[in-house]
Amino acid sequence: MIDLVADLGEGFGAYTMGDDEALLELLTSANVACGFHAGDPRIMDATVRGCVANGVAVGAHPSFPDLAGFGRRAMDLTAEEVRTDVLYQVGALQAFARAHGTRVRHVAPHGRLGNLVAVRADYATAVVDAVAALDDSLIVLAQDGELADAARARGLRVAVVGIADRAYRDDGTLVPRSEAGAVIHDADEIARRTLRMVTEGVVGSVGGKDIPVACDTVLLHGDTPGALALAARIRSDLLAADVRITGLDEVLNGKGA
Repeated sequence: MIDLVADLGEGFGAYTMGDDEALLELLTSANVACGFHAGDPRIMDATVRGCVANGVAVGAHPSFPDLAGFGRRAMDLTAEEVRTDVLYQVGALQAFARAHGTRVRHVAPHGRLGNLVAVRADYATAVVDAVAALDDSLIVLAQDGELADAARARGLRVAVVGIADRAYRDDGTLVPRSEAGAVIHDADEIARRTLRMVTEGVVGSVGGKDIPVACDTVLLHGDTPGALALAARIRSDLLAADVRITGLDEVLNGKGA
């Protein structure tokens, strides 16, 4: 079993990014931008409405307060700033979810914050403190690392995310976008990597090693040329391999999480 998730609602004002409407037909979960790296009240409202219409679980995608840099720049925030920023963003999305008769099911830190919580214990603890204070039924989406460890230690459920179009280092962390080769563009390679992640639990690293990635959800992207067709192909390939595509609750329950 596997969950399919994508980052949605990443426009701002008159600007849009990706074809969220088409992507929603392929997903079981969505990471919804909460206004700090992308998104605004109108886009958040429309995105949650689309999730409900398509039976897609709503998740929060909190970020550093970096609208100009799309949340991808390092920022020297304190742990308290991270905690309160996450509270603010997830709380905002909870309001839209409630207005549309649903609830936020998971939290997935975005961009540079998402990278740093894997290796910085103070940021990881800050995110976990925010999540636990809001709703301890929320699932934390993370790579293996500090955030996953801190969430499990607090009794929160964790879903490990596999990112097939990003290069992995030998230690299991992502190659930073600032380095060459960080993003993989070859569709055939991405499809192969996804299938191996899901069916074999491994991914090839930049060092030529097969490293373990016991992913519960696969992150699909829809904001680059050809990405929507690739997302459809990945879903089709998984189904052809007899992989059941379902929501995070069922995936984690099936693993006893």
